Amino acid sequence: MSELVVYTARQIRTMEPSMPVAEAIAVRDGQIVGVGNLESLKPWLEQERHTIDDRFSGDVLMPGFIDPHLHPSMAARLLTMEFATAVEWDLPWAEIGAVSTRTDFLDALNKFAADGPDDEPLFIYGHHPRWHGDVDRELLNSINRQRPIVVWHRGYHSIIVNDACYQWMGLDMDSARRHPQIDLERGAFFENGLFVANRHFVPHSLEPSRFRLGLERARDVIHAGGHTTICDAAFPMYDLELEWAALEETIGGSEVPFRTEFMPYAVNTEGMAPGDDDQQRVDLVQQIQSHRERNGHRLTFGNHVKMLADGGFFAELMRLNPPGYLDGHDGEWITPPEQFEATARVLWNAGFQIHVHCTGDEGVELALATLEKLQWERPRFDHRFTFEHFGLSDAQQVRRIGRQGGVVSGQVYYLYELSDVFGRTSIGHERASQMTRLGTVEREGIPFALHSDFTMAPAKPLHNAWIATNRINESGELVAPNERVSLDAAMRAITIDAAFILNKEAEIGSLRWGKKADFTVLNEDPWDVGIEGLRDISIKGTVFEGTPYLL
Repeated sequence: MSELVVYTARQIRTMEPSMPVAEAIAVRDGQIVGVGNLESLKPWLEQERHTIDDRFSGDVLMPGFIDPHLHPSMAARLLTMEFATAVEWDLPWAEIGAVSTRTDFLDALNKFAADGPDDEPLFIYGHHPRWHGDVDRELLNSINRQRPIVVWHRGYHSIIVNDACYQWMGLDMDSARRHPQIDLERGAFFENGLFVANRHFVPHSLEPSRFRLGLERARDVIHAGGHTTICDAAFPMYDLELEWAALEETIGGSEVPFRTEFMPYAVNTEGMAPGDDDQQRVDLVQQIQSHRERNGHRLTFGNHVKMLADGGFFAELMRLNPPGYLDGHDGEWITPPEQFEATARVLWNAGFQIHVHCTGDEGVELALATLEKLQWERPRFDHRFTFEHFGLSDAQQVRRIGRQGGVVSGQVYYLYELSDVFGRTSIGHERASQMTRLGTVEREGIPFALHSDFTMAPAKPLHNAWIATNRINESGELVAPNERVSLDAAMRAITIDAAFILNKEAEIGSLRWGKKADFTVLNEDPWDVGIEGLRDISIKGTVFEGTPYLL
């Protein structure tokens, strides 16, 4: 039996209501033996060999932060691209300034296009028409006709390419022309059309040295945010075997200071139609379950499964209930409603915990109406059907979610970056101000988590907690103050309630006997600095299963 290690701290926030604060925590073999102070831990200390480790005596310990919706493989691709986003990025290896006007964006495009050889494809991440104006194939052709250029939307769900990129991809133009979510004239690929483009990009994007560099950068971002657990909320993103080999090498090793739970996609992009036969249903379930054969110590598959309802939020492809968008355009379905329900029924009846990407209130309605129907057909207890992102909703939908036993994993960063500009130009102030209405969720007693969906938001749990509690956007405006959440709820949303969303609350998310010894080390106590100071707290490192990993 290994020796006990007792960590002392200025303050320990346990997130356990029976003992919310402590001064010392005893650990053995990666597991918590006891929490309290040196006096209350005496029965253990008198019984066993031990070491008192006071390196955190001036710091604050919390349960290791949890992000239940993050994308290491997607982040790995984007983090090796050129960045030109309207909001700045503070990354462990660089600070990237904002590119917030059309002139600055076009200057950046021209600079990037001129910096490399014509046979090297150029990927640029961060375009958003609300700041940068429209970009199309002809504009990219005018910048460089020889070099393949891919301009990736800030919200990831769409791209614009030039003619040289068509040639580099070897795209079947006739087939692409018939695809409803590809516009060859504009050079646009969006939603399921993006899946088509990605198949052509895989040899370049998943080239081992490039992809591993991106994963190493994602690993550093995750650690810097104070995480000890994340969930890859869409696996595989591009190519199962290529991704898995790189993931095992970069975030599966024994020195990586966090664990990753994987959430497989439920279906391919074509979905499942209501009339599909029993064998296809069996195959779908077995395909998802087969991933568990890969389980190791840091990389594991549980009982989670991912479904996609409507389109991306940043790209204004989410589906809206009336009155819709100011300009009258429709959003997009990623999974058509009839296919969505048929697939969800198979997964529900097989006992999976279903997580649904739903960004607009019509997307939420599709997920919610499906849950209501399935619960009526075949009731389940503690199913934790999860509404992911939850960008736009109404208060009545929130109450219905609670009545059906649903839970929420909220993307509150939408509010910070988009509420001002979307209110003025896209969906009107009332709707935009109520993005990610977590105050109503808290009042209804519905468990909820906060996630980053990195790189859609910085992987900084305390910053997301600051947004949720303050509801101040990037322009400094206080929006829908009644949708602010309490400090306690926000801190639960990145610890114990995030663990609940992942069905891991018996193992992680709070500090008590028998749980994994995962801590985040802070220079200040969130309850001392209050909601205004949350995003200014420094993360000094983590302890993962008893081993310190300082920044």
